[in-house]
Amino acid sequence: MGIFERFLTVWVGAGILAGIGLGLMLPGLFEAIAALEVASVNLVVAVLIWLMIYPMMVQVDFASIKDVGKKPKGLLLTLVINWLIKPFTMAALGWLFFKVFFAGWVDPETASEYIAGMILLGVAPCTAMVFVWSQLTKGDPNYTLVQVSINDIIMVFAFAPIAALLLGISDVTVPWETLLLSTVLYVVLPLVAGYFTRKALVKGQDTSKLDSLIATIKPFSIIGLIATVVILFGLQAPVIVEKPFDILLIAIPLMLQTYGIFAIAYWAAKRLKLSHDVAAPACMIGTSNFFELAVAVAIALFGLQSGAALATVVGVLVEVPVMLSLVAFANRTRHWFNG
Repeated sequence: MGIFERFLTVWVGAGILAGIGLGLMLPGLFEAIAALEVASVNLVVAVLIWLMIYPMMVQVDFASIKDVGKKPKGLLLTLVINWLIKPFTMAALGWLFFKVFFAGWVDPETASEYIAGMILLGVAPCTAMVFVWSQLTKGDPNYTLVQVSINDIIMVFAFAPIAALLLGISDVTVPWETLLLSTVLYVVLPLVAGYFTRKALVKGQDTSKLDSLIATIKPFSIIGLIATVVILFGLQAPVIVEKPFDILLIAIPLMLQTYGIFAIAYWAAKRLKLSHDVAAPACMIGTSNFFELAVAVAIALFGLQSGAALATVVGVLVEVPVMLSLVAFANRTRHWFNG
Protein backbone atom coordinates (compact mmCIF):
# COMPACT_ATOMS: atom_id res chain seq x y z
CA MET A 1 0.00 0.00 0.00
CA GLY A 2 1.21 3.48 -0.82
CA ILE A 3 1.28 6.47 1.49
CA PHE A 4 -2.19 7.54 0.35
CA GLU A 5 -3.79 4.19 1.23
CA ARG A 6 -1.87 3.70 4.49
CA PHE A 7 -2.90 7.06 5.92
CA LEU A 8 -6.26 7.44 4.16
CA THR A 9 -8.16 8.08 7.39
CA VAL A 10 -5.74 10.89 8.26
CA TRP A 11 -6.14 12.49 4.84
CA VAL A 12 -9.94 12.28 5.00
CA GLY A 13 -9.92 13.75 8.52
CA ALA A 14 -7.80 16.61 7.26
CA GLY A 15 -10.20 16.99 4.32
CA ILE A 16 -13.17 17.27 6.69
CA LEU A 17 -11.48 20.00 8.73
CA ALA A 18 -10.29 21.79 5.60
CA GLY A 19 -13.76 21.63 4.08
CA ILE A 20 -15.45 23.10 7.14
CA GLY A 21 -12.80 25.82 7.46
CA LEU A 22 -12.88 26.78 3.78
CA GLY A 23 -16.69 26.65 3.76
CA LEU A 24 -16.79 29.22 6.54
CA MET A 25 -14.03 31.43 5.11
CA LEU A 26 -15.02 31.25 1.45
CA PRO A 27 -18.79 30.73 1.35
CA GLY A 28 -19.05 32.40 -2.05
CA LEU A 29 -16.73 29.81 -3.60
CA PHE A 30 -18.82 26.92 -2.34
CA GLU A 31 -22.06 28.64 -3.35
CA ALA A 32 -20.64 28.83 -6.87
CA ILE A 33 -19.71 25.14 -6.76
CA ALA A 34 -23.19 24.27 -5.45
CA ALA A 35 -24.77 26.15 -8.37
CA LEU A 36 -22.98 23.90 -10.87
CA GLU A 37 -25.58 21.16 -10.92
CA VAL A 38 -27.96 19.47 -13.31
CA ALA A 39 -31.01 17.56 -12.02
CA SER A 40 -29.71 17.83 -8.42
CA VAL A 41 -26.39 16.22 -9.42
CA ASN A 42 -23.44 18.48 -8.65
CA LEU A 43 -21.14 18.43 -11.66
CA VAL A 44 -17.94 19.13 -9.72
CA VAL A 45 -18.60 16.26 -7.33
CA ALA A 46 -19.60 14.11 -10.32
CA VAL A 47 -16.21 14.69 -11.98
CA LEU A 48 -14.39 13.80 -8.75
CA ILE A 49 -16.44 10.65 -8.24
CA TRP A 50 -15.79 9.75 -11.88
CA LEU A 51 -12.09 10.13 -11.16
CA MET A 52 -12.48 7.69 -8.26
CA ILE A 53 -14.47 5.14 -10.24
CA TYR A 54 -12.48 5.07 -13.49
CA PRO A 55 -9.47 3.10 -12.12
CA MET A 56 -11.79 0.28 -11.08
CA MET A 57 -13.70 0.29 -14.36
CA VAL A 58 -10.42 -0.18 -16.22
CA GLN A 59 -10.06 -3.46 -14.33
CA VAL A 60 -13.44 -4.82 -15.49
CA ASP A 61 -12.86 -7.79 -17.77
CA PHE A 62 -15.95 -8.06 -19.96
CA ALA A 63 -15.04 -11.61 -20.95
CA SER A 64 -15.32 -12.65 -17.30
CA ILE A 65 -18.66 -10.96 -16.52
CA LYS A 66 -20.55 -13.97 -17.86
CA ASP A 67 -19.03 -16.06 -15.05
CA VAL A 68 -20.63 -13.90 -12.36
CA GLY A 69 -23.86 -15.88 -12.66
CA LYS A 70 -22.00 -18.97 -11.50
CA LYS A 71 -21.71 -17.35 -8.05
CA PRO A 72 -25.28 -16.20 -7.32
CA LYS A 73 -24.97 -16.07 -3.53
CA GLY A 74 -23.27 -12.66 -3.54
CA LEU A 75 -25.99 -11.18 -5.73
CA LEU A 76 -28.70 -12.70 -3.55
CA LEU A 77 -27.08 -11.27 -0.40
CA THR A 78 -26.95 -7.78 -1.91
CA LEU A 79 -30.60 -7.86 -2.97
CA VAL A 80 -31.91 -9.19 0.37
CA ILE A 81 -29.95 -6.61 2.38
CA ASN A 82 -30.86 -3.68 0.13
CA TRP A 83 -34.54 -4.33 -0.42
CA LEU A 84 -35.84 -6.60 2.34
CA ILE A 85 -33.85 -5.44 5.37
CA LYS A 86 -32.20 -2.02 5.08
CA PRO A 87 -35.23 0.24 4.34
CA PHE A 88 -37.24 -1.24 7.20
CA THR A 89 -34.46 -1.19 9.82
CA MET A 90 -33.76 2.44 8.89
CA ALA A 91 -37.42 3.35 9.41
CA ALA A 92 -37.50 1.46 12.71
CA LEU A 93 -34.36 3.14 14.03
CA GLY A 94 -35.60 6.56 12.95
CA TRP A 95 -38.88 6.05 14.81
CA LEU A 96 -37.16 4.61 17.89
CA PHE A 97 -34.68 7.44 18.27
CA PHE A 98 -36.79 10.46 17.31
CA LYS A 99 -40.14 9.34 18.71
CA VAL A 100 -38.76 7.74 21.88
CA PHE A 101 -35.12 8.42 22.82
CA PHE A 102 -34.85 11.98 21.46
CA ALA A 103 -38.51 12.96 21.85
CA GLY A 104 -37.70 15.51 24.55
CA TRP A 105 -35.12 17.32 22.42
CA VAL A 106 -36.88 17.54 19.04
CA ASP A 107 -40.42 18.75 18.37
CA PRO A 108 -42.75 16.14 16.79
CA GLU A 109 -42.98 17.79 13.36
CA THR A 110 -39.19 18.12 13.00
CA ALA A 111 -38.74 14.59 14.31
CA SER A 112 -41.07 13.27 11.61
CA GLU A 113 -39.07 15.06 8.93
CA TYR A 114 -35.79 13.66 10.25
CA ILE A 115 -37.30 10.17 10.13
CA ALA A 116 -38.46 10.81 6.55
CA GLY A 117 -34.95 11.82 5.49
CA MET A 118 -33.49 8.70 7.08
CA ILE A 119 -36.04 6.54 5.27
CA LEU A 120 -35.13 8.08 1.92
CA LEU A 121 -31.48 7.23 2.58
CA GLY A 122 -32.44 3.68 3.49
CA VAL A 123 -34.38 3.12 0.27
CA ALA A 124 -31.54 4.34 -1.96
CA PRO A 125 -28.64 1.84 -2.18
CA CYS A 126 -25.29 3.12 -3.37
CA THR A 127 -24.51 3.51 -7.07
CA ALA A 128 -21.21 5.40 -7.26
CA MET A 129 -19.09 5.32 -4.13
CA VAL A 130 -19.40 1.56 -3.78
CA PHE A 131 -16.91 1.22 -6.62
CA VAL A 132 -14.43 3.13 -4.47
CA TRP A 133 -15.09 0.96 -1.41
CA SER A 134 -14.80 -2.16 -3.55
CA GLN A 135 -11.47 -1.02 -4.95
CA LEU A 136 -10.13 -0.24 -1.46
CA THR A 137 -11.09 -3.74 -0.28
CA LYS A 138 -9.68 -5.41 -3.43
CA GLY A 139 -13.15 -6.47 -4.52
CA ASP A 140 -13.85 -8.30 -7.76
CA PRO A 141 -14.54 -5.44 -10.22
CA ASN A 142 -16.63 -7.63 -12.54
CA TYR A 143 -18.84 -8.85 -9.71
CA THR A 144 -19.19 -5.36 -8.22
CA LEU A 145 -20.33 -3.98 -11.58
CA VAL A 146 -23.04 -6.62 -11.89
CA GLN A 147 -24.17 -6.10 -8.29
CA VAL A 148 -24.52 -2.35 -8.80
CA SER A 149 -26.23 -2.73 -12.17
CA ILE A 150 -28.87 -5.13 -10.83
CA ASN A 151 -29.54 -2.82 -7.88
CA ASP A 152 -29.96 0.13 -10.23
CA ILE A 153 -32.53 -1.77 -12.28
CA ILE A 154 -34.49 -2.77 -9.18
CA MET A 155 -34.29 0.77 -7.81
CA VAL A 156 -36.12 2.11 -10.86
CA PHE A 157 -39.16 0.01 -9.92
CA ALA A 158 -38.86 -0.38 -6.13
CA PHE A 159 -37.71 3.02 -4.83
CA ALA A 160 -41.04 4.87 -5.11
CA PRO A 161 -43.33 2.09 -3.76
CA ILE A 162 -41.13 1.31 -0.73
CA ALA A 163 -40.55 4.99 0.03
CA ALA A 164 -44.28 5.68 -0.24
CA LEU A 165 -45.08 2.74 2.05
CA LEU A 166 -42.62 3.77 4.76
CA LEU A 167 -43.29 7.50 4.52
CA GLY A 168 -47.05 7.05 4.53
CA ILE A 169 -47.26 9.20 1.40
CA SER A 170 -49.32 7.87 -1.47
CA ASP A 171 -47.50 9.74 -4.24
CA VAL A 172 -43.71 9.82 -4.14
CA THR A 173 -42.34 11.54 -7.21
CA VAL A 174 -39.05 10.03 -8.30
CA PRO A 175 -36.71 12.59 -9.92
CA TRP A 176 -35.99 10.48 -12.98
CA GLU A 177 -33.52 13.06 -14.28
CA THR A 178 -31.38 12.60 -11.17
CA LEU A 179 -31.62 8.82 -11.33
CA LEU A 180 -30.80 8.66 -15.04
CA LEU A 181 -28.02 11.26 -15.01
CA SER A 182 -26.35 9.67 -11.97
CA THR A 183 -26.41 6.24 -13.61
CA VAL A 184 -24.93 7.60 -16.82
CA LEU A 185 -22.23 9.64 -15.04
CA TYR A 186 -21.26 7.08 -12.42
CA VAL A 187 -21.70 3.77 -14.24
CA VAL A 188 -22.11 4.04 -18.01
CA LEU A 189 -19.49 6.66 -18.93
CA PRO A 190 -16.64 5.37 -16.74
CA LEU A 191 -17.47 1.81 -17.82
CA VAL A 192 -17.26 2.75 -21.51
CA ALA A 193 -14.03 4.68 -20.90
CA GLY A 194 -12.59 1.72 -18.99
CA TYR A 195 -13.57 -0.69 -21.75
CA PHE A 196 -11.84 1.27 -24.49
CA THR A 197 -8.79 1.90 -22.31
CA ARG A 198 -8.48 -1.80 -21.60
CA LYS A 199 -8.99 -2.68 -25.26
CA ALA A 200 -6.23 -0.27 -26.30
CA LEU A 201 -3.68 -1.42 -23.71
CA VAL A 202 -4.21 -5.19 -23.41
CA LYS A 203 -2.63 -7.18 -26.23
CA GLY A 204 -3.42 -10.87 -25.97
CA GLN A 205 -2.29 -12.03 -22.52
CA ASP A 206 0.02 -9.05 -22.04
CA THR A 207 -1.43 -6.72 -19.41
CA SER A 208 1.78 -4.92 -18.51
CA LYS A 209 0.72 -1.59 -20.04
CA LEU A 210 -2.65 -1.79 -18.29
CA ASP A 211 -1.00 -2.66 -14.97
CA SER A 212 1.34 0.31 -15.36
CA LEU A 213 -1.58 2.66 -16.04
CA ILE A 214 -3.54 1.38 -13.02
CA ALA A 215 -0.51 1.91 -10.77
CA THR A 216 -0.14 5.45 -12.13
CA ILE A 217 -3.76 6.56 -11.76
CA LYS A 218 -4.48 4.82 -8.45
CA PRO A 219 -3.34 7.82 -6.33
CA PHE A 220 -5.70 10.08 -8.28
CA SER A 221 -8.61 7.95 -7.07
CA ILE A 222 -7.68 8.74 -3.46
CA ILE A 223 -7.11 12.41 -4.30
CA GLY A 224 -10.59 12.49 -5.84
CA LEU A 225 -12.04 11.02 -2.65
CA ILE A 226 -10.33 13.61 -0.43
CA ALA A 227 -11.33 16.48 -2.73
CA THR A 228 -14.93 15.23 -2.65
CA VAL A 229 -14.85 15.24 1.15
CA VAL A 230 -13.54 18.83 1.17
CA ILE A 231 -16.34 19.98 -1.14
CA LEU A 232 -19.13 18.10 0.67
CA PHE A 233 -18.14 19.44 4.06
CA GLY A 234 -17.46 22.89 2.62
CA LEU A 235 -20.94 23.03 1.13
CA GLN A 236 -22.51 22.11 4.47
CA ALA A 237 -20.14 24.06 6.77
CA PRO A 238 -22.75 26.69 7.78
CA VAL A 239 -25.29 23.99 8.71
CA ILE A 240 -22.67 22.08 10.70
CA VAL A 241 -21.89 25.21 12.71
CA GLU A 242 -25.51 26.36 13.08
CA LYS A 243 -27.07 23.03 14.05
CA PRO A 244 -24.34 20.88 15.58
CA PHE A 245 -26.66 19.26 18.13
CA ASP A 246 -29.29 18.28 15.56
CA ILE A 247 -26.59 16.88 13.30
CA LEU A 248 -25.28 14.79 16.20
CA LEU A 249 -28.77 13.48 16.96
CA ILE A 250 -29.32 12.47 13.33
CA ALA A 251 -25.84 10.97 13.03
CA ILE A 252 -26.30 8.57 15.95
CA PRO A 253 -29.06 6.36 14.44
CA LEU A 254 -27.49 6.67 10.98
CA MET A 255 -24.19 5.32 12.29
CA LEU A 256 -25.95 2.52 14.17
CA GLN A 257 -27.82 1.63 10.99
CA THR A 258 -24.64 1.62 8.94
CA TYR A 259 -22.63 -0.54 11.33
CA GLY A 260 -25.61 -2.77 12.03
CA ILE A 261 -26.39 -3.46 8.37
CA PHE A 262 -22.72 -4.16 7.67
CA ALA A 263 -22.55 -6.58 10.61
CA ILE A 264 -25.63 -8.48 9.38
CA ALA A 265 -24.34 -8.61 5.80
CA TYR A 266 -20.78 -9.57 6.78
CA TRP A 267 -22.04 -12.33 9.07
CA ALA A 268 -24.32 -13.64 6.31
CA ALA A 269 -21.48 -13.49 3.77
CA LYS A 270 -19.29 -15.59 6.04
CA ARG A 271 -22.09 -18.10 6.61
CA LEU A 272 -22.63 -18.30 2.85
CA LYS A 273 -18.89 -18.96 2.45
CA LEU A 274 -18.41 -16.17 -0.07
CA SER A 275 -14.93 -15.22 -1.17
CA HIS A 276 -13.73 -11.94 0.34
CA ASP A 277 -13.57 -10.15 -3.04
CA VAL A 278 -17.31 -10.81 -3.43
CA ALA A 279 -18.35 -10.49 0.23
CA ALA A 280 -16.76 -7.09 0.91
CA PRO A 281 -18.36 -5.23 -2.04
CA ALA A 282 -21.71 -6.92 -1.39
CA CYS A 283 -21.68 -5.64 2.19
CA MET A 284 -20.52 -2.17 1.10
CA ILE A 285 -23.40 -1.86 -1.39
CA GLY A 286 -25.90 -2.74 1.32
CA THR A 287 -24.33 -0.34 3.79
CA SER A 288 -23.75 2.85 1.78
CA ASN A 289 -26.37 5.13 0.20
CA PHE A 290 -27.23 6.84 -3.09
CA PHE A 291 -27.20 10.26 -1.47
CA GLU A 292 -27.90 12.33 -4.61
CA LEU A 293 -31.23 10.58 -5.09
CA ALA A 294 -32.15 10.77 -1.39
CA VAL A 295 -31.33 14.49 -1.17
CA ALA A 296 -33.21 15.28 -4.38
CA VAL A 297 -36.37 13.46 -3.26
CA ALA A 298 -36.22 15.01 0.23
CA ILE A 299 -36.04 18.51 -1.26
CA ALA A 300 -38.83 17.77 -3.75
CA LEU A 301 -41.17 16.33 -1.09
CA PHE A 302 -40.38 18.45 1.96
CA GLY A 303 -38.44 21.52 0.80
CA LEU A 304 -34.85 22.72 0.81
CA GLN A 305 -34.91 23.92 4.43
CA SER A 306 -36.77 20.88 5.77
CA GLY A 307 -35.60 18.45 8.40
CA ALA A 308 -35.82 15.66 5.83
CA ALA A 309 -33.32 17.44 3.57
CA LEU A 310 -31.02 18.03 6.54
CA ALA A 311 -31.16 14.34 7.50
CA THR A 312 -30.15 13.25 4.00
CA VAL A 313 -27.27 15.72 4.06
CA VAL A 314 -26.10 14.36 7.42
CA GLY A 315 -26.16 10.96 5.75
CA VAL A 316 -23.64 12.27 3.24
CA LEU A 317 -21.41 13.71 5.98
CA VAL A 318 -21.49 10.52 8.06
CA GLU A 319 -21.03 8.08 5.20
CA VAL A 320 -17.42 8.69 4.14
CA PRO A 321 -15.74 8.43 7.58
CA VAL A 322 -17.92 5.48 8.62
CA MET A 323 -17.41 3.61 5.36
CA LEU A 324 -13.64 4.11 5.62
CA SER A 325 -13.72 2.46 9.05
CA LEU A 326 -15.63 -0.47 7.54
CA VAL A 327 -13.13 -0.69 4.67
CA ALA A 328 -10.34 -0.93 7.25
CA PHE A 329 -12.26 -3.61 9.16
CA ALA A 330 -12.95 -5.62 6.00
CA ASN A 331 -9.29 -5.52 5.03
CA ARG A 332 -8.16 -6.63 8.50
CA THR A 333 -10.58 -9.56 8.50
CA ARG A 334 -9.80 -10.87 5.03
CA HIS A 335 -8.51 -14.08 6.60
CA TRP A 336 -12.03 -14.87 7.83
CA PHE A 337 -12.94 -15.79 4.26
CA ASN A 338 -11.67 -18.42 1.87
CA GLY A 339 -10.36 -16.14 -0.82
